[in-house]
Amino acid sequence: MRAIREKVLSGEGLSCEEARELAGWPLERLGELLELSRQVRERFCGKEVELCAIINARSGLCSEDCRFCAQSSRYQTGVEVYPLIGPEKVLEKARRMEAAGVKRFALVTSGRGIGERDFARVLEIYRALRAETGLELCASLGIIDEDKARRLREVGVTTYHHNLETGRSYFPQVCTTHTFEERVATIRAARAAGLNVCSGGIIGLGESMDHRLEMVFELRELKVRSVPVNILNPIPGTPLAGQKPLPREEILKTLALFRLIIPEGVFRLCGGREPGLGERQAEALVVAANGLMVGNYLTTRGQEIRRDLEMIAAAGLRVAV
Repeated sequence: MRAIREKVLSGEGLSCEEARELAGWPLERLGELLELSRQVRERFCGKEVELCAIINARSGLCSEDCRFCAQSSRYQTGVEVYPLIGPEKVLEKARRMEAAGVKRFALVTSGRGIGERDFARVLEIYRALRAETGLELCASLGIIDEDKARRLREVGVTTYHHNLETGRSYFPQVCTTHTFEERVATIRAARAAGLNVCSGGIIGLGESMDHRLEMVFELRELKVRSVPVNILNPIPGTPLAGQKPLPREEILKTLALFRLIIPEGVFRLCGGREPGLGERQAEALVVAANGLMVGNYLTTRGQEIRRDLEMIAAAGLRVAV
């Protein structure tokens, strides 16, 4: 354990074998694992928590069959369906989020990708955001090529978000209408165009801990340092509606292992954190995560930003500026 501690505190992440060894520790040693993760988090991230927010800019009618998603047209979920929203709504939310201390803001659109007509409108929205806010601009528009990624960068977008969702070997259990490699190709296209990449996934889909480790090691190989971690919030009407929730101790263990694999990463607690972690959200921030998505998510509501800010302060942490 001493050798592992020295290794991760130096900034070198765990090997696959070391991660599996720690993942096999019994619950009685969870505190020891969380303390090591806390030390690494504090060494590389200090006491800061970076806030980000999104807006569901086009909702529903997605052609894909991701088994967790309320927006797939294949499932009867009752999700609100609407076309691409206008710049006024986007700017209103962006200004509100910026005033609350949010650093990054993203438009998210449903669907496999984005057609040229909507993409042109999205570019105009980003021009307005760059002109009228000081936010770091992110985009999550599905599968894109290098040309679209380059055009996003030209209007001020700095980061492209595209989740791997889960480990490569488990991905076919989650989605069959596109491949894991198509997701990797989008990440590579975004980076080739000069964008930073934000990519993570969802835990609690029925995958094993090995599948989660497989995902984060792939992210490390892709040199991704911004990793959103969602916790499945089962949506009625989807194939995963009856999925059993993960124990909170397992969520914390997963976050700690992720931190030890990518010591300098920004791990962002995102959708599902409220029901998944409950009162242990603050603990997750202290021991592993250093980012928080605030406000509402794509199709589910988040807790009030005021409560998030109070939680951060009560944990002895501060919002990154």
